[in-house]
Amino acid sequence: MKRTYLGILMMAAFSAATAVAQGASSSPATPPVTGQTIEQRKDNQQERIGNGVENGSLTAGEAARLETREKNLNTEERAMRAADNGKLTAADKAKLTRQQNRLSNSIYRDKHNGINQPPVNSEVNARDRLQQERIGQGIKTGSLTAGEAANLEHKEANLNREQRAMRAANGGTLSPGEKAVVNHQQNAMSRQIYNKKHNGRKQK
Repeated sequence: MKRTYLGILMMAAFSAATAVAQGASSSPATPPVTGQTIEQRKDNQQERIGNGVENGSLTAGEAARLETREKNLNTEERAMRAADNGKLTAADKAKLTRQQNRLSNSIYRDKHNGINQPPVNSEVNARDRLQQERIGQGIKTGSLTAGEAANLEHKEANLNREQRAMRAANGGTLSPGEKAVVNHQQNAMSRQIYNKKHNGRKQK
């Protein structure tokens, strides 16, 4: 009697295991991530960053960090393709997708954290915002690569810090001499933006 009961239990366990296996094999597989989807995702991320730079919801420092991460992802993707005759393996695509997911979350957080570019209340701030709009447009159109945008935004962030230090040392205002220095720096930045947007390099 005990042997019969044990046999029934074993048969039931085997049947349950078989059903689970069959259910797993019949469940739909996760759709593969194609190379085109990854390229579209990169373009989308750049457009979101560009919009944030243009409308002021991303500061120069935030944009610089995001673009540095995008540049590093692009470098990693090129290395993956070089190692596999220009293609991406399924594992490569999955890894890049995870990384772009994390970058997407960072873009959202930085654009909605309440830290914005300074309001336009002076000639200097108006010039800053104009430079940012030009960089943002370059990011969106692809005329600035992620590396170029990161380089420009790092410089813009440094200029902003220098301006804040000048104002802090002078009761919140800029002296005529300081305005001349800032204007000279922004002229140099303007030329760099133009040169990088017209050097023939494109975001890929």
